[in-house]
Amino acid sequence: MNKIALSAENLTKIYKNNNNVDKSTLALNKLNLKVECGEIFGLLGPNGAGKSTFINILAGTVIKTSGKAEVWGIDLDVNPRQVRASIGVVPQEINFDPFFSPKKMLDLHAGFYGVKKNDRITELILKMVSLEEQANSYTRSLSGGMKRRLLIAKAMVHQPPILILDEPTAGVDVELRKNLWSNVKQLNKLGVTIILTTHQLYEAQEMCNRIAIINKGNLVALDTTKKLLEQIETKKIKFKVKNLNNFDKIILNNVKFTKSDDEIIATYDKNKSGFEKIIAIVKENAEIMDISTDDGDLEDIFLKLTNG
Repeated sequence: MNKIALSAENLTKIYKNNNNVDKSTLALNKLNLKVECGEIFGLLGPNGAGKSTFINILAGTVIKTSGKAEVWGIDLDVNPRQVRASIGVVPQEINFDPFFSPKKMLDLHAGFYGVKKNDRITELILKMVSLEEQANSYTRSLSGGMKRRLLIAKAMVHQPPILILDEPTAGVDVELRKNLWSNVKQLNKLGVTIILTTHQLYEAQEMCNRIAIINKGNLVALDTTKKLLEQIETKKIKFKVKNLNNFDKIILNNVKFTKSDDEIIATYDKNKSGFEKIIAIVKENAEIMDISTDDGDLEDIFLKLTNG
């Protein structure tokens, strides 16, 4: 049985409006989930779903209303300092002094956590996030991608076994995003448990072992990425064709056929229609030049569970 790195049990947060009780906001509604040691865990949901509230409760910046949260079996209520020491949070916002160098900033931040000078691994962390050459530069001179990597380095100064990445690739171009994920995967290989929030669903699909989807404070899905994708029922087949003179004859129960120039698209429920029958009916009425399939992706599941 895998060791549990982080767990929430009936975790609830209500933001109260003292002037109007009816306008109180239920940000988390009895959230139950467990994150296993060593996994990359995706935490997804639309804006206002409760993701940031959950993260901020763990980080100690928001006080939960009720329920329980544990990190490595340590109750947040019993030992909040130890819980916070076990977590490194990489925020969305870039928030450091532009006149500090990366090296000086990491040393200073390590001091805030009470890490003694002899125990600091500043140079190693800078190397891990590929910033050793910029160690003594002003942070204001770093590119956007470098600043994102520096945020990760900042969250690692106390060597937390759990790293929470809150929208880490926001505003980062394709090449820098690729480098950033390479760094994250390397950290995970070293044993760091990763919790990831992102609006880029293809990133979660590629990176995460398991995914939780939250909507309006409620947990609406929690499973392996593979099993979530298996829930997709609608599939598409795209046919590139020529001699398309009999499109009206391409009819099959439970299959919707559409055409555009030299292309036919068949949309169907994989549980009700067969791949072979669709190909056969198209082949009877047109010359097929090429076939491609679209099995759907995590975005389809996300939209379905969050009502779009």
